[in-house]
Amino acid sequence: MSAITQAFDRAAQEGRPAFTPFLVAGDPDLDSTAHLLESLAAGGADVIELGVPWSDPIADGPTNQAAAQRALAAGTTLGGIFNLVDRTRERLGVPIVLFTYYNPIHARGVHAFAEQAANSGVDGVLCVDLPPEEAEAEYVPVLRAHGLDTIFLLAPTSTSERIRRVAELSSGFAYYVSRTGVTGTRTDLPEELVRDVKRLKKRLPVPLAVGFGISTPEQAAAVGKVADGVVVGSALVDLVARGGPDVPDLVEVRAREISQALKKLGRGWFR
Repeated sequence: MSAITQAFDRAAQEGRPAFTPFLVAGDPDLDSTAHLLESLAAGGADVIELGVPWSDPIADGPTNQAAAQRALAAGTTLGGIFNLVDRTRERLGVPIVLFTYYNPIHARGVHAFAEQAANSGVDGVLCVDLPPEEAEAEYVPVLRAHGLDTIFLLAPTSTSERIRRVAELSSGFAYYVSRTGVTGTRTDLPEELVRDVKRLKKRLPVPLAVGFGISTPEQAAAVGKVADGVVVGSALVDLVARGGPDVPDLVEVRAREISQALKKLGRGWFR
């Protein structure tokens, strides 16, 4: 059983969904990211998504695009990110998922990427622009051979065939994009979200985490009533963008507010 599966199972045993925060590696620099990862772990993260900055992050909104540009300007590389995970993973005690586009993987080579990711302590990979149809021949077998979970996206527009393929190829969890469009904070949540999540969970053998547009503890709790996991990204990246010596404390406080909101669901949560 992978560390990610264990994290989701542990959360379920405690009667709550798993909290999965997201930050961009290298924003504002890799040393700062190390402190921010500690803040997320201290704030109650069950699994951490660590974004690999790339120059054309088409699935990300303005907040995460700006964070990727800051990280690249600071000289962040994939090798530097592996080094960061290697020196923090054991101390954090929280599984790490790399949130990446396929270009950095292709440039390094799938085999080299998988070997280096696993050796550094990465637990799973979510490649946002690699559809399962193109991943099953090489990408999934290679990552699985190195003990890495392969996480795929589903969206409100996913066809029945896409859902079937994601169900077959996902391990650790599957990620449901709660709305069409790009990442970013929102003031509302889609009315059809509950219906869609319930429908998808019946077809998936792995937990279903929901993200995109979840920014407040109240929204996280609302989504957490039906999802197996809740992903919060842009709201945390916004805090990092403010800069200043108090950012790690602010991130920890916000993470704790969200994780506590999920823990309070109690009997209102079901898997």
